[in-house]
Amino acid sequence: MIEWVSLRTGARPVPQPVATPVVWATAFGGAMILVAVHNALVGSGRPGWALVAVSLLAAVLGLCARFTAAPGTAVLCWLTLNGFAVPPAGTLTWTGPRDTFWLTCLCSAALVGTVLARLVQARAAYRRVAGGAAPQAPDPDDGRPGL
Repeated sequence: MIEWVSLRTGARPVPQPVATPVVWATAFGGAMILVAVHNALVGSGRPGWALVAVSLLAAVLGLCARFTAAPGTAVLCWLTLNGFAVPPAGTLTWTGPRDTFWLTCLCSAALVGTVLARLVQARAAYRRVAGGAAPQAPDPDDGRPGL
């Protein structure tokens, strides 16, 4: 007898990512806070540590976001870095090599966070679906003669 079971009932095998607007708002607000703290502690003339901190923020946000949120997250973080971590504060500028590197770092960090989260979630879902049992190695004392 065939019994139809809905896959939508019960626990979801893979959690839903956070909505993209929420991720973007958190990226913008978090980057502003990190850059403000950086400017207070280090100053606005040395943006290297701000880039590291904001890249870590992008990676952490990538852990709970969709892949489609990564470019927007990178751009919002870059806007904050460009506008407030380098003098003159509040002015957006484009310095080709530097800003291209920053955007690449930020987008890569967001994508790495998202890929890592998807791998961990897929592995956990596989364990739930497969029953959590790993394949067993054959018993060496099963009575068969050795080679």
